[in-house]
Amino acid sequence: MISMLFIMDGPERIHPDRDTTFAFMREAQARGHRIAHTRREWLYSEGGRTRTRWHPCRVTDAPPPEHLVLGEPQDGPIEDHQVVFVRTDPPFDLEYVKLTWLLDVVDRSRTFILNEPSGIRTASEKLYALRFPELTPRTLVTRDPKRLERFLEACGGRMVIKPVDMMGGYGVFVVAEDDPNRGALIESSTREGRDLIVAQEYLPEAKEGDKRILLLEGEPLGAVLRVPGAGDHRGNIHVGARTVAAEITPRDREIAQALAPSLRADGIYFAGIDVIGGRLTEVNVTSPTGAQEIERLTGVPVAAPIIDFVERRAAALG
Repeated sequence: MISMLFIMDGPERIHPDRDTTFAFMREAQARGHRIAHTRREWLYSEGGRTRTRWHPCRVTDAPPPEHLVLGEPQDGPIEDHQVVFVRTDPPFDLEYVKLTWLLDVVDRSRTFILNEPSGIRTASEKLYALRFPELTPRTLVTRDPKRLERFLEACGGRMVIKPVDMMGGYGVFVVAEDDPNRGALIESSTREGRDLIVAQEYLPEAKEGDKRILLLEGEPLGAVLRVPGAGDHRGNIHVGARTVAAEITPRDREIAQALAPSLRADGIYFAGIDVIGGRLTEVNVTSPTGAQEIERLTGVPVAAPIIDFVERRAAALG
C-alpha cells in the first residue's frame, strides 16, 4: 500500500465527471492505496523540512459535495507520502513558484513527485513550445503593441493572442485586421505594453477542434478533440467546447517524439500537449486535463497507466 498525496485545489472546484485529478484518486483508491488531500497554502518549512497539513480522504460516486470525503487533518513532512501529485491549477503565479521552491527540498529517495517542481518552473505552458519552432505556428512573444500590429499583418490579417500564465481559454482572443476592436484588444491584453503575451498565427483548422494529447514520459497515452462551441473560437472545455474522440496520428507521434527528450530531462513525466492542424500550440505541465474525456470517448485508459507508473517509481525508492 502506497500513500499518495495530492496537492490540489479545494474539493468545491473538483468536477468528478471530468477532473483528471479525481480520476487518478479514484484509480489509486480502487487499488487499495491511501490517498490524501492538501493545498499549496498549507505547505510550510520547519527545521529544513517541508511539511503540510493534510487530510486522508476517499472519493465516492455521490454528487458534490459528497464526492470527496475528507478525514481528520494531520500534519507532517511531505516524505510521509511515497508519491506526491502536483495538481494545482494555474495561473502559474508567484504563489505557484513558492510551492515549487518548498517541494525542491523534499527527499527524492523517499518521495516521488509528479511533476518535478523544477520542471514545472522551467516548462512555462505557453512558452515551452518556443523550444520547438519547427513544430509550432508562427509565434511572437512581446508586450509591444506596435510589434503585434506588424505581426498581425505578417500573418495575413488574423492572429490569436493569449496571456502567458492563464488557463482554460481565459484571455484568448482572435484578432482580425478589419476588427474595429483590434487596437483595444491588443492594448488591454498587454495592459498598454506592460504585460508579456503570446501571439500566434491563426490556424483555420482551429474551427475543427483543438486536439489534447496526454503524454506519459513523452509517449502518447490518448487524445481527444475539443471542438469550439457556437459563437466561440476557443477549444476549452471550461468555456463550453464539446469533446470528440480522436486518434493519435503519425504527425502527433512525431511531435511527441521531438518533445520527449526535453520533457524527460526536465522531469515532466505527465504532460498534455495541444495540437491544431498538425502544429504544436501549447505544452501543459501543471495539471493537464482530458483523462476522463479520453477514457469515456475512446476507451483508452489514462489513469491506470499513470498509477502503474507511480507505483513503479514508489517501488524503486530507497
